[in-house]
Amino acid sequence: MMMEWKWLRFIRMAVMLLVLEGCRWCTTDACLEHERIALLHLKPFFNYQNQLQSWVEVKGSDCCKWKRVECNTTTRRLIQLSLNSSRWFYITDNRNLNAWYLNTSMFLPFEELKSLYLRGNAISGNLENEGFQLLSRLNNLETLDLSGNSLKNNILFHMRNLSSLKTLRLGGNELKGRLDHIQDGTQLRLTNLEELDLSGNLFRNNTISFLQGLSSLKSLTLFNNRLQGSLDTKDGGRKLELTHLEELYLDGNHFNTSVFASLNKLSNLKSLSISGNQLKGSIDMKDLEAFINLRELDMRYNELKDLVIHQGWCDLRNLEVLDVSGNALEGMLPHCFSNLTSLRELDISGNHFQIPLSFAPFANLSNLKVLLGDENKMVMEPSFYTSVPKFQLTIISLSKCITSQQPNLELPTFFYYQYDLRYVDLSHNNFSGTVPTWLLENNTKLEVLILMGNSFTGPLSLPSAPNSNMSLIDISQNKVQGQIPTGICSTFPHLSQLFLSKNAFEGNIPLCLSGMKDLSLLDLSNNQLYGKVPEELIAKGSLTILRLSNNNLSGNVVPAILNTNGLRNLYLDGNNFSGEMTNVDVSTFEFPTSLREINLGNNKFSGNLPRWMGNVSFLERLALSNNGFEGSIPMEFCNLDRLEFLDLSENNLFGSIPSCFNTLNIEHVHLHGSRLSGPLPIAFYNISSLVTLDLRGNNLTGSIPKWIGTLSSLSVLLLKDNHFHGEVPVQLCKLDSLNIIDLSQNMFSGIIPSCLGNLTLPTETNKILTSWGTSPSLTGDGFAKITLGDKVDYFYLESYLEEVIEFTTKSGFLSYEGNILSYMTGIDLSCNNLTGHIPPELGNLSEIYSLNLSHNKLTGVIPSSFAKLHQIESLDLSYNNLSGEIPNQLVELNSLEVFSVAYNNLSGSIPEKAQFGTFIENSYEGNLFLCGTILHKSCSKIDSPSMISTVSEDKGEDAVLLTIFAVLYINPYWRRAWFSLVGKCITTSRYSNMGNFLTYHIFKQCV
Repeated sequence: MMMEWKWLRFIRMAVMLLVLEGCRWCTTDACLEHERIALLHLKPFFNYQNQLQSWVEVKGSDCCKWKRVECNTTTRRLIQLSLNSSRWFYITDNRNLNAWYLNTSMFLPFEELKSLYLRGNAISGNLENEGFQLLSRLNNLETLDLSGNSLKNNILFHMRNLSSLKTLRLGGNELKGRLDHIQDGTQLRLTNLEELDLSGNLFRNNTISFLQGLSSLKSLTLFNNRLQGSLDTKDGGRKLELTHLEELYLDGNHFNTSVFASLNKLSNLKSLSISGNQLKGSIDMKDLEAFINLRELDMRYNELKDLVIHQGWCDLRNLEVLDVSGNALEGMLPHCFSNLTSLRELDISGNHFQIPLSFAPFANLSNLKVLLGDENKMVMEPSFYTSVPKFQLTIISLSKCITSQQPNLELPTFFYYQYDLRYVDLSHNNFSGTVPTWLLENNTKLEVLILMGNSFTGPLSLPSAPNSNMSLIDISQNKVQGQIPTGICSTFPHLSQLFLSKNAFEGNIPLCLSGMKDLSLLDLSNNQLYGKVPEELIAKGSLTILRLSNNNLSGNVVPAILNTNGLRNLYLDGNNFSGEMTNVDVSTFEFPTSLREINLGNNKFSGNLPRWMGNVSFLERLALSNNGFEGSIPMEFCNLDRLEFLDLSENNLFGSIPSCFNTLNIEHVHLHGSRLSGPLPIAFYNISSLVTLDLRGNNLTGSIPKWIGTLSSLSVLLLKDNHFHGEVPVQLCKLDSLNIIDLSQNMFSGIIPSCLGNLTLPTETNKILTSWGTSPSLTGDGFAKITLGDKVDYFYLESYLEEVIEFTTKSGFLSYEGNILSYMTGIDLSCNNLTGHIPPELGNLSEIYSLNLSHNKLTGVIPSSFAKLHQIESLDLSYNNLSGEIPNQLVELNSLEVFSVAYNNLSGSIPEKAQFGTFIENSYEGNLFLCGTILHKSCSKIDSPSMISTVSEDKGEDAVLLTIFAVLYINPYWRRAWFSLVGKCITTSRYSNMGNFLTYHIFKQCV
């Protein structure tokens, strides 16, 4: 019996062990079933674009392995749920259209939840009785992120009892005005809260006294609100004392300098950021003397002019990071800087400080590692300073610190004592002498060296020992001569970017460059290099960007282009490459898939355009201008369905543009200066992406079709110097993006559409080609690597093709590119046969910079509404039949630089105030009845213009032409020779002297 009992006891224990073991596996292999079911209930509300597809309704599926879910590895209970931007795609402007109310009770099954992220989901509030106060039942909840929603003021009231919270983020919601219903700080029982983010709301008052109950608060973020003046920290009659607060972010508000005095009770503050406010003039640093524990102070991008120094400033001996960049601080640096011995990072860039070349104010800062002083002024000292600095910098940037008026200067002597530099930017100064090779010798960890825009001369010498850390060298825009040393490859074996452009290098391109495995960007443009381009450099190297523009290189580069593997952007423009690009057996090549941008303009290529270019399927930008290409545009170009920029201008192309072009999403088309003929090509019909259409200087005929109104993105329309006729179409008025129009030197007739005055002429950034920039990075130790990306402004372009628009204004033919092009607006209808009055509605073009209506047959008066053209700089109404007086209201045009009403039938006195006092006699010549000081004609005795007809524009020139025509009429031989010469001028020498002579007279000096 005893034996049976023992066996029974043993069996029971074994069963219990098995059960326990089984339960252990049950609890560690998968999440709890009721939590899995609760997640599936949440899924329909947070599954934008099927982001939660891993949340499957399969019994037994381990929800701990689902995306956006994290579980405790032991208990398998859910501890983190990340549902950021899972309700919809977050867009600030239309989030209210997607606003909805959340049932908070759906999160209650997750009893061990520690972190809940619901950022960017357009949550506007809660269902009735299902508010955020229910989350107080989750005793482990420490982090709650509700930023980027549409929550209102009452959210804080609902949060008042979440005592376990340590982090609460409510940035980017709709908290407005005063938080009246929570002004009593005792209502907030968030006693464990350490981080509170209220940024990006709409506060209008400065009261933060409701924070009184947050006794554990360490970090408070209030940036980008509407807080003004100083910070009201009073709670009743006493000051708010957040004794544990260590970080305070007040950036992007409207605080003034009085804000510092209101913060003097925050004695434990370690980080204060108040950038982008309205701190103006002087700031009394005495207000900062209470911050004895301050480690970081950020006051960048304000309007400070002076720091009034007190002893308190000098006592900030714990300060490690100071940023006062982007202000207007001036004068010598305060001597107190030498007391800030803990200073590690100092950014004073973008001010007007005078920095002594010895850098004596910094000499005592033994912990200084980062010094950024761009756009200040380095000055010579009255006495020679010889002390050795105590600091060893890792990052220094002193760009644009010496003006070109200063004499050539050597590098500051403190550089001779630096041995730990990783990043050096001395660009755009006037440093002279030879390239400082010793800087590389002394700093073996140096990774980035930027010396562009100085006056370094002589040959480029290399350090004696290799530097395997160097990744970027920029010596462009100097005066370095001689050949590129072949040892550059072995000296810097891991070089990633090399910029040697705009120097005087000559000779061949070193072959070794094609073997550098890490080299991704090489810019040797604007030198005097000659010879052939190593085929391996284009075809087999590691390069993604190769720029060899504006040298004297020659040879056949087509095989190398067809063999390229990895190269994205290729710039060979402005060289002597020649031959026919079609003269190659393309069947032996695999067309490159990496090429995105090719510029072969301004070379000596000839023959037909290469049809094989249509097989470079990923090509986005192609420039083949200023060559000797002839024939028609190949149909194969229509295969380039990613093409956004095409420039085939200044060639000898003829025929029409393939109609299949309208299947492309092209944005910029330049085909000027060729022999294209026929009507405006149907090829551009309905291309909604088209921004620039430049067809100047061709032989196009017919009228502008009505479908021009389908080009909804068109910003620049250039049809100058063709043979168009008919009326200016009213459909142009429907193009909301249009802001540059040039229809000059055609044969348009009829009236000027009054609806052109409805054009808004908007500033269009899409007129310029997008060119992304990439900043260099450091691969060294953690401190230098982390600091660089956030601090330095240097970056290199990833695209060097620029959109250039040529437009006649201010009596000249000007080129516009870059940011200036974005703002340029103008209309040129000159040299046509337009009749009727000038529409007064054109006075509504308040954003226009240039208006040219000259050389037409316009009648009537100059509209007084032109006084509303506040931005106009050039106004040309010459060579018409205008009458009446010049409106006195035009003196309000303060930006007007060029004005001409010459050769009309105007009368009366000339305005002489404001800008009109600067115009010369040529602006008014050819108007017999105008008078004024400028014309040296008194206005007391002027005959009436009614009995006298308009004077001929140039009787002398007309007499010459009449003599020529008389001779041709009498002598048949000379007549045949003359017309033969004219034919050749028109077909082959459009821009010859004879062609210019004819154009000059036939178009009445329209050029």
